[in-house]
Amino acid sequence: MTSFLRSDRSRAVAFWLLTVAALVLAMVVVGGSTRLTGSGLSITQWKPISGALPPLGLADWQAEFARYRAIPQFRYVNPAMTLEQFRFIYWWEWSHRFLARLLGVVFLAPLAWFAVRRELPRRLLWQFVAIVVLIGLEPLVGWWMVASGLAERVYVAPERLMIHLGIAFALLGALVWTALDAWAGSARQTLPSPWGGRALWLVGLIYFQILLGALVAGNQAGLVYNDWPLFAGHLLPKDYAGAGLWATLAHSQGAVQLHHRLVAYLLLVAAVAVGVGALRSRRLAVEAKQLALGLALIVIVQALLGIATLMARVPVGLGVAHQLTAALTLSLAVAFAWRVRRI
Repeated sequence: MTSFLRSDRSRAVAFWLLTVAALVLAMVVVGGSTRLTGSGLSITQWKPISGALPPLGLADWQAEFARYRAIPQFRYVNPAMTLEQFRFIYWWEWSHRFLARLLGVVFLAPLAWFAVRRELPRRLLWQFVAIVVLIGLEPLVGWWMVASGLAERVYVAPERLMIHLGIAFALLGALVWTALDAWAGSARQTLPSPWGGRALWLVGLIYFQILLGALVAGNQAGLVYNDWPLFAGHLLPKDYAGAGLWATLAHSQGAVQLHHRLVAYLLLVAAVAVGVGALRSRRLAVEAKQLALGLALIVIVQALLGIATLMARVPVGLGVAHQLTAALTLSLAVAFAWRVRRI
């Protein structure tokens, strides 16, 4: 495998990886819109190749609609839905799957091209392997998630949504880090300071908060307790506890919203502390300080956006903006973590 790798750096490879990262951001936006419009279960079959074509005639549309009418979501949530209304939700899910297919092509075709030309940096071999694994897992987990809502549930299982979104954000982080590595080449010198650890801890906290947000989304928990900072006038949600530990952590609307709020407060304090500390540091480069400041500011914006989204009962526009800002926050945190490890 290493015979296909040679150079230490390649800005063409970096541009390609950033293009793939931009597609991941697009998928986050379309995926969020698909979920918020209740469109995720509109396509009840997984056909990776033939499913690339949408229905081409009235008979095809009626067949797709008949399959949707057979699942619980239609019977219990949308029993009065018409064919025209079904087409609206179908196009959201089809667009999400189309972007997934496009991302696969935009990643795999240039990967083969760069490998044949031996333009992939040799030292990034295992990072490329990780990216390939994540891209391969995402559609499999996506279908596993959708399948959870086709038989006994009216929405997908929250924990499966969390895993699906978690893979997407892990892929985004890996693409950003690897693109920066490909652009800059090997580090002239690593920076022996506590900043590398602090930055990675912040990345981990942001990622954890994103997973908690996925549980909020999967449980429709943004539609309850829409006052802030209290919970329906109380310090804690009354329905916090579920039937057991897992039912509480993954399926209780009150619990998942409380956890998401608490980690948001912790993240806000941590990001501001890192930003202030970075600005005062004499060891960090100007670029690292700028990234730290930008990260602190975007975390503040994200916290305010989260409050607005909750109090407005998660309208599509605010919900998508909240999810997109989460992706941008993680990308900026990854860039900061990458930068502080270099002189």
